[in-house]
Amino acid sequence: MKRQIPLFITFLAGLAMMVQFYLPAWNDWGDRFLTWFGILAAVAYVLGAGSLFVVNGKVIQRRGRDWQFKAVLLASLSTTLIIGLFWRYTSEAGVMGWLNPSVLPTDEGTWFDFMFQYVYTPLSATMFSLLAFFIASASFRAFRARSIESTLLLGTAFIVMIFRVPLGEVIWNNLPFFGQYNIGKLIEDFIMNGFNAAGQRAVLLGSSIGLISVSVKIMLGIERSYLGGD
Repeated sequence: MKRQIPLFITFLAGLAMMVQFYLPAWNDWGDRFLTWFGILAAVAYVLGAGSLFVVNGKVIQRRGRDWQFKAVLLASLSTTLIIGLFWRYTSEAGVMGWLNPSVLPTDEGTWFDFMFQYVYTPLSATMFSLLAFFIASASFRAFRARSIESTLLLGTAFIVMIFRVPLGEVIWNNLPFFGQYNIGKLIEDFIMNGFNAAGQRAVLLGSSIGLISVSVKIMLGIERSYLGGD
């Protein structure tokens, strides 16, 4: 019964989510399942946060590897939770207090919004700027002209990049013939809207078919990895 009841609930929820698009009478059931999904997702976030505190707390307690970074992680998580859930202040509304229902944590001017704008956003921009160097290194290794396919990839990438960077625009716009008819823009649009769009659609179609097959396997109980165990 421990296996059969979750399988039955999964099948019923998946069936309701699919049938609601074809039978209007099932729209209410689809909305109910979405509401329950939001509730379960909230519970999962709480369990995830608790697991994060337990796992990292043990490492900090025994001074394990990189315990300083884990301490910063837990301190940041705790500060964000306390400010977002309890302490709400906005200078525009002139309201300050604990659990104030008139002010949301995401409102402009709150401390939570201040942390997001001036702490989280700069850190995210720093991380993505560092990733640019890894992307450049990976591109250099991938774009080596060792075969016909890699040569085509290298040439296409060079054409698209030279047409999009400011230096490429200056070069093409100052040429007599190419600048007059905007040949660079035409070639870029042809590559992006032709070959690139066709490749992306093929990938999306393949991933969609794979998603449908996995969903059917989960509904029919063939795929049971989400239940735990082997």
